[in-house]
Amino acid sequence: MHNFRDLEVWIKSMKLCKIFYLASSNFPKDEMFGLTSQSRRSLYSIPSNIAEGAGRDTNAQFSHFLNIALGSSFEFETQILIANDLGFFKGDDFNSIYSEIKHIQNMLSKLKQKFST
Repeated sequence: MHNFRDLEVWIKSMKLCKIFYLASSNFPKDEMFGLTSQSRRSLYSIPSNIAEGAGRDTNAQFSHFLNIALGSSFEFETQILIANDLGFFKGDDFNSIYSEIKHIQNMLSKLKQKFST
């Protein structure tokens, strides 16, 4: 078992959840049950799966949940690209969120490699 709270990727993904939650509060109200809700769910799935995997017995199981978290990160990336194309973000919110999710994806990939061998 691993202490997920000590993992930098978990810490960063938790911070991104807060940042995106605040940024997405400015999305159109008619998107509350559409793109807003779906993108929040895919983003929250990242730290949730890291935590769930950290509680498993083997490194292979942990790697499996890191893979799920990575998949959720790509789902989230797609959703913010759509939101940006639709003009939902204000100011520089998209750029900072996009940069952070790319960094988290890189961290997840490296961590997954470490625990899959």
